[in-house]
Amino acid sequence: MENQLIIAEIFGAIAVVFNFIGYRQQDINRYRLISAIALAAVSTHFFMLGALAAGIGTALACVRNLIAMYYRGNAILAMFVVLNIAFFTYEWGVLDSPWIIIIAYSSSMIFTVGSIVFNDAAQVRRWFIFAEALGLVYAVMVGSIFGTIFNITNLCSIFYILFRDRKQKKATTSDKHQD
Repeated sequence: MENQLIIAEIFGAIAVVFNFIGYRQQDINRYRLISAIALAAVSTHFFMLGALAAGIGTALACVRNLIAMYYRGNAILAMFVVLNIAFFTYEWGVLDSPWIIIIAYSSSMIFTVGSIVFNDAAQVRRWFIFAEALGLVYAVMVGSIFGTIFNITNLCSIFYILFRDRKQKKATTSDKHQD
């Protein structure tokens, strides 16, 4: 059991590294690809910890990011929303999972809508602040060390990039006024 926990945390660490790289991408499809690798690793991490809701949510997110690189639109959005609702319903009704799965699936739904609907990386980052915060709460509640680190670093990355972009935009605007 201890070996499984160590392996789970290694997958969590891999997810942290790839997601850290992913959030620094300016090209939305490059972000989606690198993020998909991170999501596959963190999904494995959560499954190994027995956190089914997060494992399912992040596995769906991995597939969703890969599909969203080529196809977006209402049909894809509807498919992933329905899959999230179906897995939540199964977990809640059949497996009788605890109420905290609501947090994981809420985060997953925000990521689903944001990843498919938006094409601007800055806009995606702003939407993901709330989803990452929910993920952080869930990771802490299930005792996931690297899940917690994953969400904290993601939040820090989002805030840093938004701050940097805002500062650059302000500098550009200031330069135009000086001309």
